[in-house]
Amino acid sequence: MKKIVEVKNVTKCFGKTTAVNDISLTIKKGSTVAILGPNGAGKTTTISMMLGLLEPTAGEVKLFGEDPKQLTVRNRIGAMLQEVSVIDQLKVREVIELFRSYYTHPLSTEELISVTGLHEDVLKKWANKLSGGQKRRLGFALALAGNPDLLFFDEPTVGLDITARKNFWDKVSMLKTQGKTIIFTTHYLQEADDFSERIILFNNGEIVADGKPDDIKNNISTRSVSFQSRDKHAAMTLVESFEEVIHCYEKEDRIYAVTNDTDAVLAKVFSQGLPVKHVFVEQGRLEEVFDLLTSKQKGVL
Repeated sequence: MKKIVEVKNVTKCFGKTTAVNDISLTIKKGSTVAILGPNGAGKTTTISMMLGLLEPTAGEVKLFGEDPKQLTVRNRIGAMLQEVSVIDQLKVREVIELFRSYYTHPLSTEELISVTGLHEDVLKKWANKLSGGQKRRLGFALALAGNPDLLFFDEPTVGLDITARKNFWDKVSMLKTQGKTIIFTTHYLQEADDFSERIILFNNGEIVADGKPDDIKNNISTRSVSFQSRDKHAAMTLVESFEEVIHCYEKEDRIYAVTNDTDAVLAKVFSQGLPVKHVFVEQGRLEEVFDLLTSKQKGVL
């Protein structure tokens, strides 16, 4: 398939600090890629270079085989960044019309309203008077205004409730069926697991994992023993003391023990007479992979 994004041996330095260190990657047409990493890992810097907002210190970034700053490239991309800056003294409908005018073959206003769920009462509001959720919808509409082939979403669902997040990803799934190439960052690891076909994990300015979500999880040998207990504090304290347990945490009323030896952990759980129920053994979760690959290093930007 055709390469849409090419990043070749790219480094980005801010003074003496190296934010991105000699990374290379390609992204093909029609793919949905999640770029993950802890705060300061270099992922936002990388996306900024892809968008042409930052120049690499070394290396080369190409979109559609051209420099990201070329007008022909900008006409084919859309971006929804974390902070949506709106124009004072314009109403939402006027902002959308203004952005549409920047592109050669924009989507119609009606299409943008339909896809993003902007209601008539919102369209009549002053853009700087919108709520956080309404600003996210407007940002989504502006990203789609030019009917782009390549879309960037930087933490697109921050601040949205569960229903709004589901609606957003339903729309993204629809865009994918149209052949759009989608690159997104998120701190909700389940979103990356559910909606991407490829994950690129950054840490300390470098790529530490790159592949399909299931492949990344399967390549990490750890698994989890999880259970419920009527005395969670005592159970977690004891399980944490097992030498086979790498990491122990609680999530959604269950205790998870990450380990390379599930049999040994299970044997100790039962031999110690822990009051547990609903015991499961699971392949390593994306959260655990994320922790294992990023916990030993510290990000920079």
